[in-house]
Amino acid sequence: MIYDLVSQINGVLWGAILVYALIAVGVWFTVRLGFLQLRHFGHMFSLLKNSRSANQAGISSFQALCMSLSARVGTGNLAGVAIAISLGGPGAIFWMWMIALLGMATGFAESLLAQVYKVRDANNEFRGGPAYYIKQGLNNPWLAGLFSCFVLFGYGFVFSATQANTIADALNHSYAIPVVYTALALTVLAAVIVVGGLRSIARFSELVVPVMGAIFVLMALGICIANWSAIPDLFWQIVSSAFGWQEAGAGTFAAALKNGIQRGLYSNEAGAGSVPQAAAAAAPTPNHPASQGYVQMLGVFFDTLVICTCTAFVILLANGSLSGEMEGIRMTQRAMTTHIGPLGGHFVALAICLFGFTSIVGNYAYAESNLHFFKLDTQWGRHGFTMVFLAMMFIGCNVQLRQVWATADMAFGLMAVINVVALVLLTRTVLSVTRDYQRQRLAGGKPEFQAAKCPVQGRTETDIW
Repeated sequence: MIYDLVSQINGVLWGAILVYALIAVGVWFTVRLGFLQLRHFGHMFSLLKNSRSANQAGISSFQALCMSLSARVGTGNLAGVAIAISLGGPGAIFWMWMIALLGMATGFAESLLAQVYKVRDANNEFRGGPAYYIKQGLNNPWLAGLFSCFVLFGYGFVFSATQANTIADALNHSYAIPVVYTALALTVLAAVIVVGGLRSIARFSELVVPVMGAIFVLMALGICIANWSAIPDLFWQIVSSAFGWQEAGAGTFAAALKNGIQRGLYSNEAGAGSVPQAAAAAAPTPNHPASQGYVQMLGVFFDTLVICTCTAFVILLANGSLSGEMEGIRMTQRAMTTHIGPLGGHFVALAICLFGFTSIVGNYAYAESNLHFFKLDTQWGRHGFTMVFLAMMFIGCNVQLRQVWATADMAFGLMAVINVVALVLLTRTVLSVTRDYQRQRLAGGKPEFQAAKCPVQGRTETDIW
């Protein structure tokens, strides 16, 4: 009954609204910002040089990037890619690439706004995100509160259940570990980290995420090098299947488009309004909102154009293809086993544990940030939320794959609808702040944001800048 209702909501969200809306907003900001993600591609990396510094009120830009990557780089990169291929064929990967390129501009806009409208909490830490720029920039506290509710529902209760479910399935498939044991272990480990709050999560992400990503990419590169002669045909298979040019792809264009975009958006989260929670927490270097926008664009690039591509190549080089039945992490495990033998299953099991667990921790940070919006970031409010978060993660391990992913898609979609509307309405602020940054940069100075000299929509609650 509940699953049928969720499926109907997803049918409306993903069939008639979100796919078009997220593509449109990506195109909108790509054009309005002058193809920023391509023109300033090198500048994104140059900002990483000084991104580890932070003041007492915030985490560093690098920590914010790692925290956003910890939430992004999870089951969507390993299981989600397999789902896209099993339901949409190789062509789904092409549409994942396209949505990532457009999503980089969207990610820039929402992260910039998160910095402009951020506030300080009782612990002198920065908080922000769509709820804050909707309330202040659009003067719409009702819509802001609704968005915060969806974040608390999605990241507090649903998305971590998705991650936990995939981890439990991978360990059960590889080692026959009972699901309940995995659920208990994940709950205890997550509790140890999240009780330390935002800074504890940021430090954990900074240490684990870069190493985790590098190992996975190096393994995938090794497999691609070993199968180098098959790479050109693989690219042609992806592109031709994306448009239904191949006989095998006839009639699958819609499936490739839908699943590629859906899984790509779920993985990189551009436009959903989730990453701004991490972006707002940063004390960026240079001290300008646009600099964090550039840094967070890298998150979309690494997540989809690097890590998801690695997973896709591993699966497709092992002859993984359209099956019509949803397949998750086990398809990725079979593919890796095909390439490197029994060690492959163990490697994927370890990777999904690390990827999924860092996502669980990152999800907590996103949801917990919205407690401040409702003035619930008290000691009892945090403890109560943490208990519910851990309980839902434990329950998620024991739910069927299709039900978990359907609920995650619904939560993601509800957030994205509100955020996309807000982003478009706040375009004037995005352009104003971006031009201010570029003007100072071209003048040879270190960009410094001064709110009095750069008009923005609405008013900030506190004079952060």
